[in-house]
Amino acid sequence: MVNKKDKNRFIPSVAIPPGETIKENMKFLGMNQKELAARLDITPKHLSNIINGNAPITYDTALKLERVIGPSADFWMNLETNYQLTKARLEEQKKFELDLEILKDIPYKEMSKFGWVKETKNRAERVINCRNFFGVAELSSIKNAYDVAFRTHKQIKKISNFGILAWIRKAELEGLNVKVKKFNKRKLEKLIPVFRGLTLKQPDEFYPEMKELCAQCGVALVLVPYLPRTYICGATIWRKNKAILALSLKGKRADIFWFTFFHELSHLINHSDEKLHISYENEADDLASDYLIPEELYKYFIDRYNYKDKNQIINYSLENGIAPFILLGRLQHNRLIEFRHYHDLMPYYEITYH
Repeated sequence: MVNKKDKNRFIPSVAIPPGETIKENMKFLGMNQKELAARLDITPKHLSNIINGNAPITYDTALKLERVIGPSADFWMNLETNYQLTKARLEEQKKFELDLEILKDIPYKEMSKFGWVKETKNRAERVINCRNFFGVAELSSIKNAYDVAFRTHKQIKKISNFGILAWIRKAELEGLNVKVKKFNKRKLEKLIPVFRGLTLKQPDEFYPEMKELCAQCGVALVLVPYLPRTYICGATIWRKNKAILALSLKGKRADIFWFTFFHELSHLINHSDEKLHISYENEADDLASDYLIPEELYKYFIDRYNYKDKNQIINYSLENGIAPFILLGRLQHNRLIEFRHYHDLMPYYEITYH
């Protein structure tokens, strides 16, 4: 028999059921299976299941075995316990080997760089650390643990699904630590003009205010560092009756940051009592655009102004209480202005993650 060493413990490569010992005793006593079943007052089928490891030896059966073939009930219960433990350890070993494969798809290096998990090169330790981080018994359970709607940035290469799940998990953990009041959808919706006005401020001014306003409405606003190949900009998550609005700085363009915020805001306002699914994404995108610039104001600018003129973009934006880059970003998104124009109007944000 080949044994596998697990730290200071040896794990047999095969779990041997107590039935093997029962068969040896039957042979020694010259007794067939039908006769032993009769003496034990159990059916031949049940005895067969015990012998083949398909049914456990119960306390009652152990006492019967003690009386019929010896040596003691404790002896049979110890055999059964060792058998079940070995089976469980072998099954755990299989799950661990599967987790080692899943580990290859988890961006552990980047996660450890951000301090989400402990830095280590030992793959077994990485598996344990990832299980603890995700709060799962096995890494294969991660995908089943999450059902969340999120917006993805336009991507070219393959998406890291486990990277996205790691990002969402970190957002969840951060959000649970934020103190908020009871969720108030109406209050949140009434604050849309206020949030829109914050686009005129610098990050060190608007972000603390933005976070506090969200908390007053029952929303935990968190920033989570971007993980490579996730292309994720934001997510809305519900945990313990708390709404979590998470943002990354993917792209770092100011208009994308605010568009993503309003995109996730629209999820909370319009779908707070439903499960959030990817099918809501188009609706949320339209609403996010309208929240930032009401459709009638945007169309009025296109129809009545020279929308390609820089000064008119600036003046019209300020007149309507939004930053010029918001209007510029929408014009660029709609292909009315090329992205190479007016770089001086488009700031890039650096916001401290805390």
